[in-house]
Amino acid sequence: MNEKIVIVGTLDTKGEEFQFIKDIFIKEGLQTVVIDTGVKGEPYFSPDISSDEVAKSGGSSIHKLISNNDRGQAIDVMMKGAAKIVQQMNENERIKGIISLGGTAGTTIGTYAMRTLPIGIPKIMVSTVASGDTKPYVGEKDIIMINSVVDISGINSFSAEILANAAYALVGIAKANYQVQMDEKPLLAATMFGVTTPCVTKAREHLEENGYEVLVFHATGSGGKAMESLIDSGFIKGVLDITTTELCDELVGGVLSAGKDRLEAAGKNGIPQVVSTGALDMVNFGAIDTVPSKFKDRKLYKHNPTVTLMRTTKEENEQLGKIIADKLNAANGSTALFLPLKGVSMIDVEGQPFYGPEEDQVLFDTLKKHIDEQKVEVIEMNTDLNDDAFAIALAEKLIEMMKGDKLK
Repeated sequence: MNEKIVIVGTLDTKGEEFQFIKDIFIKEGLQTVVIDTGVKGEPYFSPDISSDEVAKSGGSSIHKLISNNDRGQAIDVMMKGAAKIVQQMNENERIKGIISLGGTAGTTIGTYAMRTLPIGIPKIMVSTVASGDTKPYVGEKDIIMINSVVDISGINSFSAEILANAAYALVGIAKANYQVQMDEKPLLAATMFGVTTPCVTKAREHLEENGYEVLVFHATGSGGKAMESLIDSGFIKGVLDITTTELCDELVGGVLSAGKDRLEAAGKNGIPQVVSTGALDMVNFGAIDTVPSKFKDRKLYKHNPTVTLMRTTKEENEQLGKIIADKLNAANGSTALFLPLKGVSMIDVEGQPFYGPEEDQVLFDTLKKHIDEQKVEVIEMNTDLNDDAFAIALAEKLIEMMKGDKLK
């Protein structure tokens, strides 16, 4: 076999452990490329790419990093250098997998490099911090993190099993050489929240009946980021962005923000997009006692013991309208905005806790005022967002755009 496994790590402090997993790959007939990211001393064994090469790729040199004795700067340089090298390697010849081991520094460097690789390339990180908050390390990529349980400091009967499990997991994936065999269907993205589920489900089913494959992203911050990342990577051919609620959290300070670039990737890449105002009636927080005190007099709704929702105000809806309009006006591809005039979520209809026709009207009026209708088609429907007719209309508009885009 001639499969290349990339090993990224500090060969000066954890060289014995990296030698151990390298030997497993060699024994199993897999080629390896070892990238040394150590900055403290000589490597335990000779790498394929030296730490000085990595440092230079990151904009410095090992001599400078050692002389400066600044741990933070060293990590920053080595993670950027390793990421650049890994990305270039994959562009020249798609690698079969990547693995790394480490504590906080090694995990930061290793996963930063992994995040430059496309989804689908196996990525395994054995880490002392894998049992905690892994979001900063995993991001929106398919990184597998394995808890080392004990410190990664030498080979013993316990650590050997953990490291061998990780190595053989990657061996299994590499040797399987599995490729998903599916009909070639255009891949679409859709955004959903619990309070927009009926709409998204109906629209998804209609799109699938018409020959499309739909990936549904939960609008929880990480979901929106993942979708934007996949659009930028060229996987997604059309977007049904029904649930734009993450913009509320970014504006007001909720816990489910997808960042300031949310709702921009499709427009930037010229991808057909149908957008709506799903769940713009709410900002998300954790348990009710975690809601910031400055919001104590706001309209709150205890969705469950761990999730508290806060109704958006007229002022916030006006700001959201301007934000969305600016983003859609900048789009390079076909764009349509659907407005459900009788409510933007399951709990924003008559008789429900967030029913707010005045707040919604401010949102709709602001959008209509600021949207450039030479670039964005605005469609108003006298239904709530979860009405079947609204869902079908959204799906049909995206199908129309997809067909038109194909004919160009």
